Amino acid sequence: MVNLKINGIGVQVEDGATVLEAARKAGIEIPTLCYMKEINEIGACRICMVEVQEMRGDTLGPARMVTACVYPASEGMVVKTNTDKVRKARKTTLEMILSTHNRRCLSCVRSGNCELQTLCYEYGIDNDAQFDGVVPENIYDDSAIHMIRDNSKCILCRRCVAVCKEQEVGVIGANDRGFDTHIGCTYDKTLAEVDCISCGQCIVNCPTGALRERDDTQKVYDAIADETKTVIVQTAPAVRAGLGEEFGLPIGTDVEGKMVASLKRLGFDKVFDTDTAADFTIMEEANELIGRVTNGGVLPMITSCSPGWIKYCEYHYPEFIPNLSTCKSPQNMFGGIIKSWYAEKNGLNPDDIVVVSVMPCTAKKFEIQREELRKDVDISITTRELARMIKRAGIQFNSLQDEEFDSPLGEATGAAVIFGATGGVMEAALRTAYETITNSTLEDVDFTAVRGTEPVKVSEIKVGDLTVKVGVASGAKAAKELLERVKAGEEFTFIEIMGCPGGCVNGGGQPIQPTSVRQTVDIKAERAKALYSNDAAKKIRKSHENPFVKAVYEEYFGEPNSHKAHEVLHTSYVDRSKDVIM
Repeated sequence: MVNLKINGIGVQVEDGATVLEAARKAGIEIPTLCYMKEINEIGACRICMVEVQEMRGDTLGPARMVTACVYPASEGMVVKTNTDKVRKARKTTLEMILSTHNRRCLSCVRSGNCELQTLCYEYGIDNDAQFDGVVPENIYDDSAIHMIRDNSKCILCRRCVAVCKEQEVGVIGANDRGFDTHIGCTYDKTLAEVDCISCGQCIVNCPTGALRERDDTQKVYDAIADETKTVIVQTAPAVRAGLGEEFGLPIGTDVEGKMVASLKRLGFDKVFDTDTAADFTIMEEANELIGRVTNGGVLPMITSCSPGWIKYCEYHYPEFIPNLSTCKSPQNMFGGIIKSWYAEKNGLNPDDIVVVSVMPCTAKKFEIQREELRKDVDISITTRELARMIKRAGIQFNSLQDEEFDSPLGEATGAAVIFGATGGVMEAALRTAYETITNSTLEDVDFTAVRGTEPVKVSEIKVGDLTVKVGVASGAKAAKELLERVKAGEEFTFIEIMGCPGGCVNGGGQPIQPTSVRQTVDIKAERAKALYSNDAAKKIRKSHENPFVKAVYEEYFGEPNSHKAHEVLHTSYVDRSKDVIM
């Protein structure tokens, strides 16, 4: 252990800890812009400068300035984080950043939630910064379906580069050198031309408005205003676990009732739950798994709910396409059911129905544009976009009384709601597969072995006389690790993969938390708790026991994996490996 003083406060940390970590332990927050623990520890932005004195023999050496995020704490060190010299250094650095920064903050989507803006306010900096000079020519890339990159707001912190690399995608990096340095793709290709998987992790880790989701809210307004259209909205399970953060509520607050009340006030004709479609997904997926196991099908079967994962597989592991479940994601199953069974049941023309989805995921914007899925869902917006719509409408979110989803596509089980957490799809499928295979009642439905935010989880589950080896991975890096184990000969029966670390609760469309919070709070775990609590409170926790789902199968689909079910609820995939730029 190492003992040091920070602003006169004694603190003890493990040997190897940085000054930044020691300060946090002492209850002092040192500002950062580029720092991401274990992912982007590069000391590039220089905002975290502090004064330190280190022991030289029996006496303290002279004070000098160091970067707290990478500088190791040492025995007897004296650290000062708030001297005139430190404050002046940070202010000068901020003014230098602003000298080439697009300062149109009022219209920026991150205004009020921008780490640069917050620091400028704290250090008393306005638009009349002391440095002025040549502004580099910046790239504005709106080629991708899911996001926009505006380099005029980029501060070259490289957090997006680091997290893209951490995702085993690595399609962006620092191009050119010196004054011409900018973040871009290989050979300055556009995002649409490279193998970006649309996960949006770069967006939620960007400290400014340089990266943002493509805003599709105007399409929603136009649809609601069109009196010839029936506009139906669905919300993914993870949205209710994150949306409250946009209105100042604690991380992991379940705001399902207030979310539904808000959507009804926005003018949608029907407010339904994607969870209902998730129950259909389990019916199809569990029975598909049973069919593969009993009929010698391709194993391991791998889940297909995450469009970011699907895109990663198509680009980098096309040999596993036969392993993918042919089930559509719940988003698109919902759209398929609305434009087939629901339209027929209510005498509606599918062409006059607009299906809007609220998703925690930017990759869902890409998914609805896939040729195989193009007609299911018309507009997909993120949790953040929904929050902006609620605020614009003047809806007092925190004052609303809880309301319930409309019937019948608002009736869902606990198995469906946990889809939003890593391991949730696996657990939901096992609940149904167990009872289908054994023809007996599963008393304890909690498969805790597949829960938790660890990137990779492997377990053997006893299902009657059958031992099923399952794997769960969240994040493309974890997906790669698990797939390489399969390629090396390790045998699995069933694998769940989510494109974002922690699953949908940590999707690229979720509320953005500053890095100071992301480094100290396990956001993935806190949001997941809301879903598991929701599941535990449900009267029905197994998808195959959903009375609405059973009724639709009886009157429309016949049985899971029937010809009719395949027409509406299943899809196919594309080998994109030839499009990867090496």
